Amino acid sequence: MADILKIIADELKVKLTYVQNVVNLIDEGNTIPFIARYRKEMHGSMDDTALRTLNERLNYLRSLEERKEAVIKSIEEQGKLTDQLAEDIREAATLSAVEDLYRPYKQKKRTRASIAKEKGLEPLAFKILLQGKEKPEDLAADYVDAEKGVNTIEEALTGASDIIAESLSDDAENRSALREYIKKTAVVQASAAKEEDSVYRTYYEFSSALSKIQGHQVLAINRGEKEEFLKVALAVDHDAAKNLLKGRFIRSNSPSKAFLEASAEDSYDRLIKPSLEREIRNELTDAACDGAIHNFAINLRPLLMQPPVKGFVTMGLDPGYRNGCKVAVIDGTGKVLDTAVVYPTFSEAKKQEAIRILSVLIKKHKVEHIAIGNGTASRETEAMAAEMIRKIGGGVSYAIVNESGASVYSASKLAAEEFPDYDVNLRSAVSIARRLQDPLAELVKIEPMAIGVGQYQHDMPQAKLEETLTGVVEDCVNAVGVDINTASPSLLLRVSGLTKTTAKNIVTYREENGPFKSRKEIKKVPKLGPKAFEQCAGFLRVPESKELLDNTAVHPESYEAAAKLIELCGYTKEDVKQRRLQDIEGRMKLVGKQKIAEQCGVGIPTLTDIASELVKPGRDPREELPPVVLRSDVLDMNDLKPGMKLKGTVRNVIDFGAFVDIGVHQDGLVHISQICNKFIKHPSEVIAVGDIVDVVVLDVDVKKNRISLSMKQA
Repeated sequence: MADILKIIADELKVKLTYVQNVVNLIDEGNTIPFIARYRKEMHGSMDDTALRTLNERLNYLRSLEERKEAVIKSIEEQGKLTDQLAEDIREAATLSAVEDLYRPYKQKKRTRASIAKEKGLEPLAFKILLQGKEKPEDLAADYVDAEKGVNTIEEALTGASDIIAESLSDDAENRSALREYIKKTAVVQASAAKEEDSVYRTYYEFSSALSKIQGHQVLAINRGEKEEFLKVALAVDHDAAKNLLKGRFIRSNSPSKAFLEASAEDSYDRLIKPSLEREIRNELTDAACDGAIHNFAINLRPLLMQPPVKGFVTMGLDPGYRNGCKVAVIDGTGKVLDTAVVYPTFSEAKKQEAIRILSVLIKKHKVEHIAIGNGTASRETEAMAAEMIRKIGGGVSYAIVNESGASVYSASKLAAEEFPDYDVNLRSAVSIARRLQDPLAELVKIEPMAIGVGQYQHDMPQAKLEETLTGVVEDCVNAVGVDINTASPSLLLRVSGLTKTTAKNIVTYREENGPFKSRKEIKKVPKLGPKAFEQCAGFLRVPESKELLDNTAVHPESYEAAAKLIELCGYTKEDVKQRRLQDIEGRMKLVGKQKIAEQCGVGIPTLTDIASELVKPGRDPREELPPVVLRSDVLDMNDLKPGMKLKGTVRNVIDFGAFVDIGVHQDGLVHISQICNKFIKHPSEVIAVGDIVDVVVLDVDVKKNRISLSMKQA
């Protein structure tokens, strides 16, 4: 265990004691959000992303240790374990290294080598490998035995060669040397598998050094190969690879040289090459998937953390052609006020009818904002909305909302329970409206994988993707905090320490007993024990409580410290209530932060967090981010000209650039080379989903629906 902790500490470049503390906290059943927020002194204020990386590495290394012990036990049971072999296995740094060492001892299906061993030819293979003065054919004469199925010298030599080939393939050092050679020198090549145009045309004549190929290229090639549009190969100098293998064990003056060279070539061609190529391509895919999952997580976080547009009556429009445009009007709390279906794409007359119907709804319910889904028929719906706003004389603005996953939600069991009286399509319109009001509260109802801010998500290892994205959702929910008296079970489920059962029990409790009056009352919820309360309490807000701190991120365990801090800085609870603590940092410096921390019985990180909450009780961190872009008019692609400067919203960040919504139906692409004037490895180093950016139009291809943009020229 000590070795695992040191490895993690070295890799993450953090103190060993911090790693030990985090591992202990995890093993005690504490959640990552709780550890990140309320145990900062124990880990040096690592953020939730770093803590999840630590936890992931911990799980891998523990699994690796378990595998090592299982392999050692298996070899020992075969009576073949040596002290050196056991040491080599225990020192192996990766799972592949362990498997290489275990390979000779694995129970295999019958192979050419195992059949030769059954015929008693293993001693012959061993003698030839010793490379003494005798020729292989002379040694083989002693092993001709018709009863064992060896009728000639040639048959004996063939069997010995098969045994040697397999032993060379099973040798861990041989495989390691050849693996490194292939990784350094191989070229990934793709070509067209059929004479047919496709989305994979970019890869019909593709070539890239294996060491330089990008993750998105690997995933695209894999999919093209799976769909039989591409043929893929690893181009390697196989003669050089064979010579490398031969040079590892063949003596230049050996009488067995020619025989062993032939055995080595057979080993490479028949056993090593196919095996290593599969292994290396799998490693490429795994690395590409890890990169794509990481990219998905990076994009998901800012999407969830988009600033809410709360408290306004909002109209949600779910665009469509055949089934029309679904309409839902909701009040400032998300309650549905009205619904309708209009058909603006059917004809000019139908469009004008739609404008009349929507105008009536806007006036009737005093709608202030319109949320338009960005899917099918979005462009036409946006144009209609802009025309309608002009006709009614303004006073209403609209925003394009990412509707990914809305259809998944509307057809779900959860949506059916929430809106049993509404059609599936109308539920989607409600979801789109709510996404503008509070993106986080609405998006938690959808499986993270259904939110389209990644690439090739359907090709990812689904369990790992789900685990990573669920972690992002949990971190975002807990960073914002949850109003326990209004939150849905879906939102409560993402709170640290709560389960599906306890989340439902909270809702049931408040339905039966009315709103929660304090955090202490949470302890009365069935099946929510002391540990769960400790984990969730700081993330649940109770605005109705008489205790002001119950509506902040200050944990109940720190209430006494908060009261002491208020007193030491010369404030009162009323000052906190009236938000008169803007100078608390200055007063803490006068007294001395360390001194105050000691008197309050907390560390400086916790003291700083408490002070921050006292300055703005009940604050929403999302409100400090750039607001959502609300429009009242629409641009057409034909209006765009090279050199135009526009403001847009980043919708997706991928390996080779970012897609930006500039107010036309088609998002524009900012290639990675056009993002900034310095070299970056990935666009996420500079921008994130939801960022408001200035761009310049580089090129517009109306026929192909493509817009090229530049940020660095803006």
